[in-house]
Amino acid sequence: MHTPVCDRLGIEFPIFAFSHCRDVVAAVTNAGGFGVLGATGHSPHTLDIDLTWIDEQTRGKPYGVDLLLPAKYEQTSGEPRLPAGHQAFVEDLLDRYGVPELPAVVTAASGSISVSARAADDLMEVAFGHSIGLVASALGPPPAELVTRAHQAGVVVAALVGTAEHARRQQAAGVDLIVAQGTEAGGHTGTISTMVLVPEVIRVVHPTPVLAAGGIVTGAQVAAAMALGAQGVWCGSVWLTTEEAETDPSVQQKMLAATSADTVRSRSLTGKPARMLRTAWTDEWEAEKAPAALPMPLQTMLTAGAQQRINRHAATEGSGAQKLATYFVGQGVGLLDRVRPARVVVEQMVADYVAVAERFAAQLLEGQHSE
Repeated sequence: MHTPVCDRLGIEFPIFAFSHCRDVVAAVTNAGGFGVLGATGHSPHTLDIDLTWIDEQTRGKPYGVDLLLPAKYEQTSGEPRLPAGHQAFVEDLLDRYGVPELPAVVTAASGSISVSARAADDLMEVAFGHSIGLVASALGPPPAELVTRAHQAGVVVAALVGTAEHARRQQAAGVDLIVAQGTEAGGHTGTISTMVLVPEVIRVVHPTPVLAAGGIVTGAQVAAAMALGAQGVWCGSVWLTTEEAETDPSVQQKMLAATSADTVRSRSLTGKPARMLRTAWTDEWEAEKAPAALPMPLQTMLTAGAQQRINRHAATEGSGAQKLATYFVGQGVGLLDRVRPARVVVEQMVADYVAVAERFAAQLLEGQHSE
């Protein structure tokens, strides 16, 4: 499974694990892969705390940080006024499903996410003070200043793309590693399938290395990605059902029971199309009377408090909160059927990949012997 990307980053396996959970990041890095912490929901202070913890756990092994840097987002200053109609829709939704208010001792979430260049600068200032080996940009080309700063620090710059044209722009921006993410992926994703997107991106950005992403949860799929020409894989959903995951237990159970048909691309959480579990929440936002989602980051600000209330009460069997509860996850969720340690997931991926490679080798030998 060794590829040039492994040499460049000093890792054993080209298995990249995107997660908002520091425990997953550390576990995958320690298992020989490369953990990448999604930092968009962090403040500089909390990011420093988490990266310090990862440094202690990984003891010098490289890991990465991922930021949302969308090409377009709604500029905000202070606390913007959200449309009254949207606020009323959310409140009515919670009332109709009987979702209780938060206890008085619990502070409601603000819904702030770090999507601006200024916010990214603040987070990267923290990240460069730690042992990161990679910084990833999602939803848009990274600013030139970030690329220069990363290269000066010897940090690899990666970027996620959903089209070949996006890949060209990222390469022109100086990105070192392209992640071709198919529509099967969880979270923000496009409409082109992984099987088509990966070779298309490889063709237009060669010799820049490409990782495959989107629906990849098994070692056989890793082998398929390598067969397409990728130098590794970028996975997110597979870690959501690990023992270390940040996933709410009630949502995790939904994932374990879900099929690949139980996800949908929805703007209902962030304002941009993102694949997540289809639940009553996503259905309500697609209803005829539902308002259009607000631009990023306003939609997150609108729904953050509601999501906090839903998640707090989702463990109650048969409750409205349980019906509404959702989370970002890809179509590979249909292959997830049990909770395992992240280390075991890595080990199984490697073992399955080796089994496929050996089967291919045997087929080649059989072909030679038959000539």
